[in-house]
Amino acid sequence: MTLLTRRAMTTAALAGTLLPGLARAIPRQPIVIGHRGCSGERPEHTALSYDRAIEQGANFIEPDLVPTKDGHLVARHENEIGGTTDVAKRPEFADRKATKTIDGQQISGWFTEDFTLAEIKTLRARERLPQLRPTSAAFDGQAQILTFEEVVAIARAGTQRTGRTIGVYPELKHPTYFASIGLPTEDRLVAKLKALDLNAATAPVFVQCFEVGTLKRLKAKTAARLVLLVDGEGGPADLLGVKYADLITAQGLKDVAVYADGLGPNWNLVVPNDGQVLLPATDLVKNAHAAGLAVHPWTVRAENYFLPAPLRRGDAQSPAFLAQHGDVTPVFKALYAAGVDGVFSDFPALAVAARG
Repeated sequence: MTLLTRRAMTTAALAGTLLPGLARAIPRQPIVIGHRGCSGERPEHTALSYDRAIEQGANFIEPDLVPTKDGHLVARHENEIGGTTDVAKRPEFADRKATKTIDGQQISGWFTEDFTLAEIKTLRARERLPQLRPTSAAFDGQAQILTFEEVVAIARAGTQRTGRTIGVYPELKHPTYFASIGLPTEDRLVAKLKALDLNAATAPVFVQCFEVGTLKRLKAKTAARLVLLVDGEGGPADLLGVKYADLITAQGLKDVAVYADGLGPNWNLVVPNDGQVLLPATDLVKNAHAAGLAVHPWTVRAENYFLPAPLRRGDAQSPAFLAQHGDVTPVFKALYAAGVDGVFSDFPALAVAARG
C-alpha cells in the first residue's frame, strides 16, 4: 500500500464524509466544490454565496485568497476589486485607483494590497457578471468581503447545520507577485491552517494554486492536501517557458505527484468540445490517477454563454439568450463518467443532481 493510498483511506475514515480517495478501490462519490460559493446565483465569495452552496449540497466551498495592506487574507477572485465591490463609487478611495502589472498583464483598478482590512470591510460586494447574472446582481450591496477565517467559520456552521462535513478549498492567487511587493502569502496561509486546525491530510481542506514553486514550498510547510491548477493554454507564472501542457503528460503528472495530491484542470482538458459537440474524454484522468493524483476539474457553468452550441437552450434571437441556462447536465455526466474525483461549479445544485 502506498503512502498516498494510506492517506486517502485515513482521510475518508476520519473525516466522516466521502472525500476523494487517491486509491481507486475506495468507494466514494465525486465531491462537489461550490466555486466561490454558489456564484451563479449570488455575488461570489460572500456569505450569501457560500451558504447557498452549502444548502445546495456542496461538499466544499472555495475562497480565492488575496492579501490586504496589513497582511490579512481575504476572499476575492482577484486583488483588483473594482469589478466585485462598490469601491469605484466611494469618493474616499478615488485616489487609490492604480495601474499595475500582475503576472505580465497590465491592470487598472483598485487593489486589495492598497487597503487595510478595516477599509476593505467598509466595502460591499457586487456581481462580477451582471449582464449574464442579473438575478445575482439583485443582491449587490448586501454582503461584506470575508476573511479566510470567516469562510472557515461559514463551512463549520454549515457542517453543524446540515450534519455533512463541509470543507474549504482555498486558492492562493498570484503568490509570486505578492511576494515581490513584500506581502508573501504562503506562510500566512500555513499559519491560518495551523490556527484553524486544518494543517493535516485528514482535514477537510485542499489548497490550490496555479504556481508550481508555491506548491513545492507549501509541501514542506503543511500536511494539508495540495492541488496544482492547470489550464489549456499558458503556463505557471513562476516558471517562464514552462507550459501547462508540459505538466500534464504522463511523465509530467508523475513529477506533479511529488509535490501535489491532486490536479485541477480546466474541464475541457478532461472532456474536450469543439464548440459543437462534447468529444470523448481524454486520458488525463487515467494518467493522473496512475500517478496517484485526484482530479477536480473547473469550472462548470450553466449559462448558454459557457456551453457548446447543442447544449444551449432558448431563443437565440433574444437579447438575454447568452444569460439563459442551457442543458449543462451532459457536461457533468461526461466528467463523472470520465472518473473525476470532484468538480467545481458555480451551480452546486446542478452538479449534485447530475451526480445522482
